[in-house]
Amino acid sequence: MIEKAMLKALNEQINEELFSSYLYLSMSAWFEGQNWKGFAKWMAIQSKEEYGHAMKIYKYILERGGEIDLKAIAVPQKEWKSPLAAFEDAYKHEQHITDCINKLTDLAVKNKDHATNIFLHWFVGEQVEEEANATEMVEKLKLVGDFKGGLFMLDHEAGSRHD
Repeated sequence: MIEKAMLKALNEQINEELFSSYLYLSMSAWFEGQNWKGFAKWMAIQSKEEYGHAMKIYKYILERGGEIDLKAIAVPQKEWKSPLAAFEDAYKHEQHITDCINKLTDLAVKNKDHATNIFLHWFVGEQVEEEANATEMVEKLKLVGDFKGGLFMLDHEAGSRHD
């Protein structure tokens, strides 16, 4: 059985991950509306990944005999001024999620909850990848600036991302 504070924190993280999925889905919709199909696909895949993260925590709580406590998901932003602004927001959001995961890990260590600590190690590593993917897109978008040819090429590259 999971200790109450850890259970509460894990349930809160499910909400964070579901919001992440919702945010990236909103970004995908915005990109679709701007006719950036590749960036839209990149964000749709990211949304699906985040939903998977929420479900991973959901299943873990149930495996440990805990109770799921779902809360309302906040409404995400709907539009951005540019592809760069959207990916900068994605990177900032991933930094926030990294902070959340680190706090969860700290709580598991503090509570000597070895099973949850080990479970969370996957998320710690995943956040390194998530931040790297977002910052790579930010840096590439900064490099091309407003050059339409460069944006077109990056959109095409983003569209080659696989699930």
